[in-house]
Amino acid sequence: MAWYVYILASKKNGTLYIGVTNNIGRRTYEHKEWFDEWFTKKYGVKILVYYEKFGSITDAIIREKQLKKRNRKRKIELFEKENPERKDLYHEME
Repeated sequence: MAWYVYILASKKNGTLYIGVTNNIGRRTYEHKEWFDEWFTKKYGVKILVYYEKFGSITDAIIREKQLKKRNRKRKIELFEKENPERKDLYHEME
């Protein structure tokens, strides 16, 4: 089973959200449809700007914690390196 660490954004210079899931398509859809009413709807975080794939939940959680500890600038640099236009990767996922 694959596990993913992902970053969602609301808009340029907006809110970022980092999470872990074993079904990135379903989880991104849930964010887009505001199933997570508290955070996603409040901040409008629903653009998938970055994700990484892992073979174990342990590795994914370790990476998630690493990313969450980074300052905002380093988080943005990470995903803008591969996705400078901040395209929504939802329809381009593997």
